[in-house]
Amino acid sequence: PRLHTLIANNPSYHAMWPRAITQLALLGLSILYFAVPAAGLARPLLLDIKAHQQSLETLEPADPSAVKIILDKQYVPVLRNNRTVMYKTAYFGSIFVGLPHPQKFTVVFDTGSGHFIVPSKKCEMPACSNHSAYDRQLSLSAVDLDHDGNEVPSNSERDQVAIAYGTGEVVGEFSREAVCLSNHEGQNEEEGLKSSDCLQVRVVQATEMTDEPFQQFEFDGVLGLGLESLALDPEFSFYGQMARTGKLAPIFGVFIAKEDKDASEISLGGVNSERFASQLHWAPVAKPQHGHWQLAVRNIRVGNETLELCESGDCTAIADTGTSLIGVPKAFVQKMHWLLARRVDDDKVPSADSTDYFDCRNQPGPDIVFDLGDGLELSIGAEEYSRPAALRVITNATGEEELICRASLLPVEEIPTLGPKTWILGEPVLRKYYSAYDWKNQRIGFAEAVQPAPQPEGAAPNHRVIGAPPQEVPAPTVVYI
Repeated sequence: PRLHTLIANNPSYHAMWPRAITQLALLGLSILYFAVPAAGLARPLLLDIKAHQQSLETLEPADPSAVKIILDKQYVPVLRNNRTVMYKTAYFGSIFVGLPHPQKFTVVFDTGSGHFIVPSKKCEMPACSNHSAYDRQLSLSAVDLDHDGNEVPSNSERDQVAIAYGTGEVVGEFSREAVCLSNHEGQNEEEGLKSSDCLQVRVVQATEMTDEPFQQFEFDGVLGLGLESLALDPEFSFYGQMARTGKLAPIFGVFIAKEDKDASEISLGGVNSERFASQLHWAPVAKPQHGHWQLAVRNIRVGNETLELCESGDCTAIADTGTSLIGVPKAFVQKMHWLLARRVDDDKVPSADSTDYFDCRNQPGPDIVFDLGDGLELSIGAEEYSRPAALRVITNATGEEELICRASLLPVEEIPTLGPKTWILGEPVLRKYYSAYDWKNQRIGFAEAVQPAPQPEGAAPNHRVIGAPPQEVPAPTVVYI
C-alpha cells in the first residue's frame, strides 16, 4: 500500500488615522496578497499502491537534563514576475541516525507534522542530490519494515508512504532506526540506546522528493513534533517514543530569535528559562485526537474590533514551527488584509525618484490579539506581521497615488477535521513569545521571549544565517487601478 498525508502553514480603527485608505487602494491589496504554505495539517489516509555544527548544552538551572539544539536560519526569496516580493524562512538543527556510524542530518523541528523524514541514498531526484542522504548499508541498527511494522528483507520490494507538504511531496520507505541528538560514533546499538538522547523511532527514508520546496532549502529533512495521532503509527512519533523511554522529560520549548545575529533554539526534555522573563501561561490542547498543537480561541481582536468570525468561540489556532506567517482562514483572509492595511501619511512618503524606500514595519498599525481564555492573550503588532515593502497604488483616472502598508498572511484552506475557522500561530507569534509544548499534559505554554545578551566583541557566531536579504527595504510594488 501507499500512504498519503493530506496537508494543509472598522470605523473606530480608521478614526485613528489622518485619512482612511480609499476603497480603490484596497482593491490593490486583493491583487497582491501572498503567503507561504504551512508544513502539514492533517492525519494520514491509506491509498492503494505497492511498490556546520550542532550545539548540545545542558540547561541550567531549570532543566538540568534537557538538551538544547542551536538552529540555523535560511531565507528563501519568493518571486513574482522575477521580483522578490517576500521571503520564506526555515530554522533547522542537526540530528544523528544509525549506529555504530551515525549519519548526520539537518532537520526542521516541525510541530505541524508527525513523521521523521530524511533523504535516502536511493533517491535520484534533484531535490535529493544536494542534501545528505541516508545510506542503509552503513547502519547496523536499522530494521526494514512494511507499513504494518512487520520486518522485511532490505532487498525486497518495499511498501512506501507519500507525505504531502503544502507545495510538495515526499515518497519513502520505512525502517525502525536508532536516532540520537548527539554523535555516538563507534557505539553499537545497545550502548547508544542507553544514552538519554537516543531512542528507536520509525524513519521515512525519502526515495522521491519534489523540487518545490525541498530543492530550495538547505535542510535535509523534517522531524515532526506533532501529537502522536498525527502519525501513521505511534512508533513514527519521535516525541511519543521519547516520552515512552522516560529518558527526557515529556516537554520541549522553542525560541525564535528576533534578530539574525542571535541564535534560535529548541530545547528537548525541558525549557530554557533564560529565554523568557515571566512564568509560562498555559492553554490546553483542543481536540488532541487530531494530532495538532491546537488551541481553542475565545476571540480575536484587530485593534478595537472583535472579529465577528470568532465571536461564537469556535475558532481554533495551531502553533506551527514550520510556518513562516500567521495563518488566516481562507474565507476571511481578504477581510483581514483590509483591517490591517494602513495608508502612509503624505509627509512620510519618499519622493518618486528616491531609493530610500519606506519600511512598513515602522508604520503604526492595529495589534492582532488572540484571546485564549483564562487571561492568556497573545498580541502581535505591525512590526511582526507587516511586509517591509509598501504597495504604491496609482489611480489611472486622476493620477492620485497612495502608499499602502500590508500584512503578510497565509490563507488556510479548510480541512474537514479542523473546520473552517482554523488560524495558524506561525513565526511572527513564535518570535515574540517563547512557546513550551507539554506532551504529557497536552498543553502549550507562552511567555514573552527574552533575547540573548550581546556576545563579546569578536566572538564567533554559533549558528548560520543563509541567504539573508539586503538590509535595504525593497522598492514598493506598483499597482494601477
